[in-house]
Amino acid sequence: MAESSGKPSVLFVCVHNAGRSQMAAAWLTHLAGDRVEVRSAGSNPGAAVNPAAVEAMIEVGIDISAETPKILTTDAVRESDVCITMGCGDTCPVFPGKRYLDWELDDPAGQGVEAVRPIRDEIKTLVEGLIAEIAPEATA
Repeated sequence: MAESSGKPSVLFVCVHNAGRSQMAAAWLTHLAGDRVEVRSAGSNPGAAVNPAAVEAMIEVGIDISAETPKILTTDAVRESDVCITMGCGDTCPVFPGKRYLDWELDDPAGQGVEAVRPIRDEIKTLVEGLIAEIAPEATA
């Protein structure tokens, strides 16, 4: 639970939980380490993570091949401090006191790795901005 850990908790949501939200969750975990609790889900989860997304992330040293798309639940939203949607419209349940962001990103579904690379890089930039805001490095 976000409340008990004291860490900010972020939920990334896209339709299939197979591309954008998986890459975003992987970037956040990779860049913030254990300073942030990370979840991802889809309103209509796909059967598997997009192979082009897997390949694009491997190119930057992050392996998401073992991840599986998960269904979006109201509990996942309730337990998160920040909910970031990626082109899934109004399917994310809204709870008072939560922060909602919508990142407009191209959908990598059906695209080759060449098309996924710029999406991957844009997600990294967005995640870096998010980390600076919710979980900045402790300065000595």
